[in-house]
Amino acid sequence: MSYTITVSPTPNPNALKFIINERVIQEGNITFRNPDEAEGVPLVQALFAMSHVEEIFLNDHYITVTQDGRADWKNLQDSIETIILENLPGHNPDIALKTGRATAASDGDMGPERRKIEELLDQNIRPYLRMDGGDVRVVSLNGKVLNISYQGACGGCPGAAFGTLKAIENVLRDQYDPDIVVEMARGGGGGCCH
Repeated sequence: MSYTITVSPTPNPNALKFIINERVIQEGNITFRNPDEAEGVPLVQALFAMSHVEEIFLNDHYITVTQDGRADWKNLQDSIETIILENLPGHNPDIALKTGRATAASDGDMGPERRKIEELLDQNIRPYLRMDGGDVRVVSLNGKVLNISYQGACGGCPGAAFGTLKAIENVLRDQYDPDIVVEMARGGGGGCCH
């Protein structure tokens, strides 16, 4: 198979989205924050072997790579594309099985409130975040407090740290519960994307 890569900038100046004509993950998404988390996934391990790479996010047909902000993107981008192309032929997109890490809660794991919130995020928020190379994950729902974390390019965006958080809260207050409060989970990252 012939692979193609399209590189797309994100609102986060430290992240680029690499769109591939082949799935990189079969289901859900996954964030790798260090090489140890990438055990059993050679493609991700090869990317972490590069200087300045801090985080790798896989979702559907794209990989978002976040760097530490100290590298020239042009040189790093070329190297990332080369590593992806070299490693795609042997890459197994069934990463959840390979790593033993869950990528998303199944419908059976959540009650009707959480399921409704996930549906609203899928309809109103996630499409925009995914266009920007990121996503949002629900960490917990405790009464009227929803804890979320950002993934991919949205995780460390130095831009409008709470703009997306407020947008999520506004959507959920309008379409779910006017008293819900949306907060960042500890270590959940900033978030700008849209």
